[in-house]
Amino acid sequence: MYSSPSEFARDWHFESQGTQKVLDRLTDASLAQEVYPGGRSIGRLAWHIAQTIPEMMSRTGLRISGVGEHEPVPSSAAAIAKGYHAASASLLEQIAAHWTNATLTESDDMYGEQWTRAETLSALLRHQTHHRGQLTVLMRQAGLTVPGIYGPTKEDWAQMGMEPPPV
Repeated sequence: MYSSPSEFARDWHFESQGTQKVLDRLTDASLAQEVYPGGRSIGRLAWHIAQTIPEMMSRTGLRISGVGEHEPVPSSAAAIAKGYHAASASLLEQIAAHWTNATLTESDDMYGEQWTRAETLSALLRHQTHHRGQLTVLMRQAGLTVPGIYGPTKEDWAQMGMEPPPV
């Protein structure tokens, strides 16, 4: 749980860089790759990550720019990555401008429950990480290279001239 906006900003900075790396690897052709026939596609899942930032944080009174909650999924991977980048940067700007340590103890109605703003920030971060993991599986299925976030991927090991550890 976060006790200061700067603690969250530190975590968000690292995690959003990882998400941005993933989104920057998407291609327009890969956006149609689905979890299963009729399930979420890479494009829908990636756009959901971007849209959740302003959607969730609007429930706390923050006004996050970058993407609209009801905007359709773009057909361009670059547009999704750009929208995410804008929303992610706006989130940090809005928190820095409007929240204090004390603000994190205030509660808001979040989907029919009362969450402190510290809980909301934790949920936003976990939500993003969860869906980013789903994206990396779909990326492999679409033949894309997955970037390393918490450690090297098999391609990263190869670039370092090393064998990946056995799995």
